[in-house]
Amino acid sequence: MNFLFLKRGNEELRNLGRCYIRFIRKVNDKKGVEGQEETRKAFDFMLSYVGADIASGPVWMEYITFLKSLPALSTQEESQRMIAVRKVYQKAIVTPTHHIEQLWKEYENFENSVSRQLAKGLLSEYQPKFNSARAVYRERKKYVDGIDWNMLAVPPTGSYKEELQWMAWKKLLAFEKGNPQRIDNGSSNKRIIFTYEQCLMYLYHYPDLWYDYAMWHAKSGSIDAAIKVFQRSLKALPDSEMLRYAYGELEESRGAIQPTKKIYESLLGDGVNTTALAHIQFIRFLRRTEGVEAARKYFLDARKSPNCTYHVYVAYAMMAFCLDKDPKMAHNVFEAGLKRFMHEPVYILEYADFLTRLNDDRNIRALFERALSSLPSEESVEVWKRFTSFEQTYGDLASMLKVERRKKEALSGTGEEGPSSLESSLQDVASRYSFMDLWPCSSKELDHLARQEWLAKNINKKVEKSTMLNGLGFVDEGSTGLTSNLAVSSKVVYPDTNQMVIYDPRQKPGAGNFQTTTAAGVPTASKSLSNPVIAAVGGQTMSAFDEILEATPPALVAFLSNLPVVEGPIPDVDVVLSICLQSDVPAPQPGKSGAAPMPLPSIPAPSTSDLSVSSKSHPIPSASSFKPAKGKRKHFDRQEEEEASVQSHPLPRDAFRIRQIQKARGTASQTGSASYGSAISGDLSGSTG
Repeated sequence: MNFLFLKRGNEELRNLGRCYIRFIRKVNDKKGVEGQEETRKAFDFMLSYVGADIASGPVWMEYITFLKSLPALSTQEESQRMIAVRKVYQKAIVTPTHHIEQLWKEYENFENSVSRQLAKGLLSEYQPKFNSARAVYRERKKYVDGIDWNMLAVPPTGSYKEELQWMAWKKLLAFEKGNPQRIDNGSSNKRIIFTYEQCLMYLYHYPDLWYDYAMWHAKSGSIDAAIKVFQRSLKALPDSEMLRYAYGELEESRGAIQPTKKIYESLLGDGVNTTALAHIQFIRFLRRTEGVEAARKYFLDARKSPNCTYHVYVAYAMMAFCLDKDPKMAHNVFEAGLKRFMHEPVYILEYADFLTRLNDDRNIRALFERALSSLPSEESVEVWKRFTSFEQTYGDLASMLKVERRKKEALSGTGEEGPSSLESSLQDVASRYSFMDLWPCSSKELDHLARQEWLAKNINKKVEKSTMLNGLGFVDEGSTGLTSNLAVSSKVVYPDTNQMVIYDPRQKPGAGNFQTTTAAGVPTASKSLSNPVIAAVGGQTMSAFDEILEATPPALVAFLSNLPVVEGPIPDVDVVLSICLQSDVPAPQPGKSGAAPMPLPSIPAPSTSDLSVSSKSHPIPSASSFKPAKGKRKHFDRQEEEEASVQSHPLPRDAFRIRQIQKARGTASQTGSASYGSAISGDLSGSTG
């Protein structure tokens, strides 16, 4: 029953608690004083587990209501009831819950109703505690709001949502461990335990949280509680070897050898599915606790297991050599393992390292010769490298060169060494006279040599596959320490450069392959408007641009015809603006939508103040007709005259002056009018007030 309330979220916590209390009260309702005492115990029991929850406010309030409803037949009973209510209030107002403000107000009213004199002292005493609890509640709420209380306890899948929940719980646990309210250790530990228990109900299959929970108990001095947590974790995750090793470590650290041995034996199982790691760790445990003979005896039994790998031999041999100071025993173990694991290059290298520590150069060379005679060429690469390194460090020059030559001959057909590698190279000299991270050349020279080595290995591949030279390269995984920039992924698609045309800024529109496409019925623009981009793509004439140009208004066509031929990809912006502002673009005549564009008469140049647009309101004509509405002819003519007076005189060519005029126009438009069209270009303009 003690964990019953923990297996629910915050919202369900209230309902479950109330159902539990309702059941207890119903059972003890007719038992009088004895039943009331049982109900009080039930409240105390429930609040001891869930009272620290942020949503436990209603439970505290229901408990207080229950205490206030108890009958008091004498003054002494009344006094005892008030003391009991006061104690519960004082616990509730220092617990960071959602209802902490409401509980404080009720507590103030309660104390004032009992005695105003006593209330003043009690309230001043608990006011700082309440303020601290309220501040902690606000901080705690930030962490609690990030938790999904409807999450199911399933094994982790690595999803983003699960990682977010893991992070949210870790943050909440770290917050509670910091004891932000600065309460006593007992109360703080209760809150931390409650938070861990809540967390494990959602992250039940996360071994790291079980381990953190147990280690927190151990650091707090509660070893027995930590052991209980480990036992629960193994029931939740029976296949977790990590938790078993951690559990055994805790038991061994407190001197409980037999319980630890049982944990290791549970890892060994029935011996059929025992892993090599379990054998190794049990040998080490026996060596620590029972001595050398117990470890040797178990090793002799473990080597007969079908799951015994070379790791067990290496581990026991090195333990005998380093801990027992018995090199002869270690040598015998390695020799016994060599008969069984001669095909394992890693075992050969471990044995060679052991012999190197013994300064037994004769047996090291014999070991390499035995291993290389039995290993296939593709599996002997690392052994050859170690043999070469050994001769470079401990051998004479003749043996060094001999082993290097044999290595090249043995690996020439495996891809590790190309056919040209049979010859001596400068790379061999650099490798021969290097030590650790010291090289007889600069890093730049070393990189250059590495590139040359890679090119030498792949030179034949390039000859055989010359069709892939256009943008493709080769990556040799066997290259020593090289990640070449010349190697390009074969998945990259490159353009066909044979179809590219060299750009010439001196080429004029209409020359060469460029085809001119003009709009019919516009003779003024036929010489300057063209479609070079569409004509250059594929070299075919396309009608899409022609249709667009035919639908272009005559005023825009006239404007485009005045643009200069730009030599180069980027025109001069100031020149274009100057031409745009000085272009004599014809304006359509009212009532004659199909009339040819006519230039407007010139008048004296206006001042800067005359460039402002009229602030009177005009309707905007449609795109299909420029005919004004009846009764507004005079108004429309007056508007045309104002616009013609602005655009007829050529503006200065100075770009700075042009920008000043534009700023003046922009300032005028921001004062309450928005222009349609351009007064300078001659289009219709209107303003909206």
